[in-house]
Amino acid sequence: MTTANKITVVRLLLIPVFITLAAYYSKSIAEGAEVVGYRIAALAVYALASLSDAIDGYIARNFNQQTPFGQALDPVADKLLLLSGVIILSVTQWHVGLPIWFAALVIARDVIIVVGVLIIKHVAGKVRMGPLWTSKVCTFLQLSCVVWVLLDFWSKNERPLGLDILIFSAAAFTFISGLQYILEGIRQLKESGHTHPPASPNLKG
Repeated sequence: MTTANKITVVRLLLIPVFITLAAYYSKSIAEGAEVVGYRIAALAVYALASLSDAIDGYIARNFNQQTPFGQALDPVADKLLLLSGVIILSVTQWHVGLPIWFAALVIARDVIIVVGVLIIKHVAGKVRMGPLWTSKVCTFLQLSCVVWVLLDFWSKNERPLGLDILIFSAAAFTFISGLQYILEGIRQLKESGHTHPPASPNLKG
């Protein structure tokens, strides 16, 4: 296994560590004895995991360590890291977290995309679907929401207006990019001729 792949695996292993620390911080708030150390540790782990994405990418590109395994695992690790942040900051009791509907929207989009890709690959044999610019903006905004919450040590009772604007912007791009992927998937299925029943053979008397 290459060094780049090992770093990717470490990023995957850091995800449950982050979730655990974030959950313990939430528990300390619920018990009325906030332990800021849990929050700082969760932030540090998430930052380290995010930084590892840039590091393994740099190593893979510049030291001839690009492998099929790494190309498949790296985006999975990135997506799981982002999802873990969105979900844990929505369902746990941080002072200022993300709304549950936002996490539901993010999960629904990703599930629809994955299921759509599997369906297209099954019926058409291949998927011709690259990343959309709206999807890149969506990912950036979702990550920005997670980072804002992790770094906001000051808001205690309600979300600041800036965070609300960021959340609704991320939600809009999540919906738009998801809809674009759905429409593109339908188009590919139509082109492959798998959206209509096969012609019935002529019956001979």
